[in-house]
Amino acid sequence: MLPVEHVLPVPAATPWLMVRGLAFAFSDAPSRPLFNGLNLHIPAGLSWLTGDEGCGKTTLLRLLAGALQPSAGSVFLHGVDLLQEPAVQRRHVAWWDARDPAWDSQTARQIWQTQTLLEPTELAERLAPLIEGLSLAEHADKPLYQLSAGGRRKVFIAAALARQAPLTLLDQPFAALDRPSIDFLLGRLAQWRGPGGHACLVADYEAPPGLALDAALDLSA
Repeated sequence: MLPVEHVLPVPAATPWLMVRGLAFAFSDAPSRPLFNGLNLHIPAGLSWLTGDEGCGKTTLLRLLAGALQPSAGSVFLHGVDLLQEPAVQRRHVAWWDARDPAWDSQTARQIWQTQTLLEPTELAERLAPLIEGLSLAEHADKPLYQLSAGGRRKVFIAAALARQAPLTLLDQPFAALDRPSIDFLLGRLAQWRGPGGHACLVADYEAPPGLALDAALDLSA
């Protein structure tokens, strides 16, 4: 369980994402909360969430995305409490669970068209370099159940990067990816540095060496 004052140092500028007093416990272990009064601040740009297995990295992303509901707390995205504004949360947070079997019958193209909230022309323009960089052209019209774990993951990475939402959440994005796709994704993530008005929070065991970050948080600290 994280202590009440486990806080990422506040950047000089107003934080893009601010979590205050977040509490959560799984229903099968209500007396052992995973988070109890969690506070953190994330600036615009690229931030990394690290920690050991079971420390809550994926769970925290699911809470920020609205896939799980906390028992207490607030999640402010640029001043709006997402927990009180679920419609804003759906529009402004890009996150998908690539392992969810509910996606199995859909093709990559169907997912991009229905989940990215973009007009067709703009979607096509944003997707073109992503499809090429992630080697997805031959897989775009296959149902997801036919894709490898890495292929599935790349479909949702492309959706998230194309969406360009105010908050993008990526959970272990390099898992099962081929080396060219890893290098391409590293290049795209590096572009999140500096002022850009949007934030990307990546959860993984460790950050890649040499990748400049705007903020970092170790949940197992």
